[in-house]
Amino acid sequence: MSLTNEELRSRLAGIVPPLTTPFDRDGNLIVAGVREQIDFMRANGVRAVVAGGSTGEGHTLDREDFAALMRATADACASDVTLVAGLIVNSTREAQQRTQILQGMDVAALQLTPVHYLFKCDVVGSVQHYRTIHEASGIPILIYNVIPWKYLGVDMMLQIMREVPGVAGIKQSAGDLKSVSDLLARMAPHNLVLSGIDALLYPAFALGVHGAITALTAAVPGVCVKLWNAVQAGDYHAALDLHRRLNALWDLIPHDNLPAYTKYIQHRQGLSLYHGRAPMQGVDSSRAAAIDAALKNLPV
Repeated sequence: MSLTNEELRSRLAGIVPPLTTPFDRDGNLIVAGVREQIDFMRANGVRAVVAGGSTGEGHTLDREDFAALMRATADACASDVTLVAGLIVNSTREAQQRTQILQGMDVAALQLTPVHYLFKCDVVGSVQHYRTIHEASGIPILIYNVIPWKYLGVDMMLQIMREVPGVAGIKQSAGDLKSVSDLLARMAPHNLVLSGIDALLYPAFALGVHGAITALTAAVPGVCVKLWNAVQAGDYHAALDLHRRLNALWDLIPHDNLPAYTKYIQHRQGLSLYHGRAPMQGVDSSRAAAIDAALKNLPV
């Protein structure tokens, strides 16, 4: 049975890291690496995760990879970590077929991008896209608003949530804190907004977002949990201090190679070192040294 919006809001409150996907140097999925990362998240106070998102290189997963990754993640999450499945696909049909793969797994929600190739569907097509996928799966949907050339405005996101009750909320990315603020002010009380803006976690939390799904939450989940908790407790002095130290780390991470650097930062905290899928490159040694220095200034 799918969760109500209120139940989903409770399960996704706080820090929801987008897991990195463990690949070897040849780009093969290392299923055994999934549980190690879930255990790392659990030990850092995380209670919900996303598999197959952007940080997880979900755009590179074929159906076989997707099935193996989701199965391993669901098994590792067990009953105490909530799983959101990321879908980064280019058609309603492909999204439907991937949701069929999820049958029998304990998946609380789908994080679903708009279709993102060169051609853009209109408002009617966008509404129908989300409606069809929810009707086929019965799983609540979070719109993942991140695609630059299919970027959804606030009015369209509100319309989709209004016309498709199965769309429970939004993950708002692309550095757009104004849209976060507008969504929080105008959405229905049962909907939820999660921030995908790494550099502005503190102000997003202060605005009242329900949680965050960002690369930093995967890279340094324990620090992000501390930041969330500080804001919830009204300890804004501590929150601002953490915000500044987190941004010092964020400023060192090249956005175009974000998954590889997130994996490196996880590795520096004890996880096995996995690779990005080609053509993604490895971590530059000089930048790695600067990242190591920034990590020493964080309570990891």
